[in-house]
Amino acid sequence: MKSKKIMLAIAFLSSFIFLGNSTTVNAKTYSNSQLRKYAIKTMNKHHLLGTIEIVKDGHRQTVNVGYGYYRRKIKNGNKKLLYPVGSLQKSITAAIITQLIYQKKFSQNTKISRWYPKLKHSKYITVGQLMTHTSGINVIGTESSHGINFSEKGAINWTIAKANATARTKRASFNYNNANYVLLAGIIRKVTGKSYAANVKSRIVKPLHLKHTYIYQNIPRSKTDAISYLYRHGKNYQSASYANKYVVLQLPGAGNLFSTASDYYKIQQGLHNGKILTEKQFNYLSHLKSKVNTYSGGYYLKNGGKLKLAYGNFGDTHFTNWMQLTTDNKNGIVMFLNQPYGSKNQIKSVGYSILKHIKSGTFIRR
Repeated sequence: MKSKKIMLAIAFLSSFIFLGNSTTVNAKTYSNSQLRKYAIKTMNKHHLLGTIEIVKDGHRQTVNVGYGYYRRKIKNGNKKLLYPVGSLQKSITAAIITQLIYQKKFSQNTKISRWYPKLKHSKYITVGQLMTHTSGINVIGTESSHGINFSEKGAINWTIAKANATARTKRASFNYNNANYVLLAGIIRKVTGKSYAANVKSRIVKPLHLKHTYIYQNIPRSKTDAISYLYRHGKNYQSASYANKYVVLQLPGAGNLFSTASDYYKIQQGLHNGKILTEKQFNYLSHLKSKVNTYSGGYYLKNGGKLKLAYGNFGDTHFTNWMQLTTDNKNGIVMFLNQPYGSKNQIKSVGYSILKHIKSGTFIRR
């Protein structure tokens, strides 16, 4: 009996021992403070700067590394700073479309010729195909500046004109293209009679009480968008680059939202907990009938639908965003980087090393 008590005591104490080499610590015993230290160390080691929301067992913490505005010495995480959401905005646009579908305004099978009669082949394209990038629309140069100060309506009309002038890909085959989500933003405008920006504010920002999420043209003077940088020749903060105004304005619904990793995580919660979408509605969004791979409604779903992933960068800048969360939002990361380093897969590998310390055996590399 005595020896059994000793063995239990040893087992109990061992669960609190933190080994010097953090990579050898069992992920299940990782405390929030240890996870934070590991994330900062890993980011610095790989020259990644930005802000990350780390979620473990439903408990979240924000980790900030480096400066978001180096010349003014404004650190990442400062309440003044906003970051371009990039392609991670697509799930928000898809969520508003899903709300309208559940309000019986149309269905995922509705042909978009209802709203875009002048768009070639629109009588064959469905709303669901826009949401799953299977429409065949293939607009080139959506993330390059064309020097035009677009209004929301102007950007949508420009997208239609470019789509009509560009060779299509095969309909019902996957071809990721920003134009699909710009057209979805246009549908939101036409159905609600309000701008896409107004819909984001009323349907996303207000219900979640978000304080750091704005459509680009509505960013207040008290805020500033972060600057992106590169790590070069052994130095951080090289090749400074803002998000280009003209590029942002031509991407309503697909790249004109600015936020923080913390606010974005709250949005992901809202897409599942009934504040924006119910769990049933999220399942509808993420399992659209027109999908041909794991992409649906702004996400790639993996591991039998247990994980949701999205990756984005912003044209002509160095901003890089990556999200990998369990679909119940209880574990994972949201990375908003303003200084990446290495290839897309290298950046994801760094994120994965953090994910392994959140929940071992739960996440995937990319």
